[in-house]
Amino acid sequence: MKTLKIPEATIIRLSVYSRYLAQVDRRGVTTISSGEIADGVGVSPAQVRKDLAYFGEFGTRGVGYNVKDLYWHIIKILGLNTTWSVVIIGAGNLGTALSMYGGFRERGFKVVGIFDNAPHKIGYRLNGVEVYPMERLKEIIEREKAQIAIIAVPAEYAQDVADQLVETSIQGILNFAPRVLNVPEHIELRNVDLSVNLELLTFNLAFRRSMKVVR
Repeated sequence: MKTLKIPEATIIRLSVYSRYLAQVDRRGVTTISSGEIADGVGVSPAQVRKDLAYFGEFGTRGVGYNVKDLYWHIIKILGLNTTWSVVIIGAGNLGTALSMYGGFRERGFKVVGIFDNAPHKIGYRLNGVEVYPMERLKEIIEREKAQIAIIAVPAEYAQDVADQLVETSIQGILNFAPRVLNVPEHIELRNVDLSVNLELLTFNLAFRRSMKVVR
């Protein structure tokens, strides 16, 4: 891999490319061009080639890419050629929905524990995964060798949960709580704010409408 900073947008597109390649592979397609990938995911062929070029040379000029080979190259780039153990903090509506999401296992993420403070939820199993009390957070993370934690608690509790996770061997946090969290630099933190994404959607819809009016 080239020693330069990879744009985050490129990594996001690689994930999209991998899903599209999996789809065409299931249809029996063996070879695909950058133009066909571009048409399938809604970007330009030049963008596809540029994104892939960050990581080396793939495919054959005039022939295209072998679908299976390119798929597995991208999976390896994304770190999905191994299983990642995940814990979910919060067994409410969001945490429950996340625990039921089959896409995690398909992409190499295994939920190994769910945590909550509500006594009536302790010991319950969500999609086969036990709900533990918060007091056992560090113990279960160490036992299961979990690397990633998903925070799915109300905003007012999110920082306290993050502080507890920092004291464990967790390497990355995916935060669904609508709050900015403070964690040490060695923890990779990603925030998923559903409201922000909805607002981006409404902005684009409103912008399209305004452009139609101007025309």
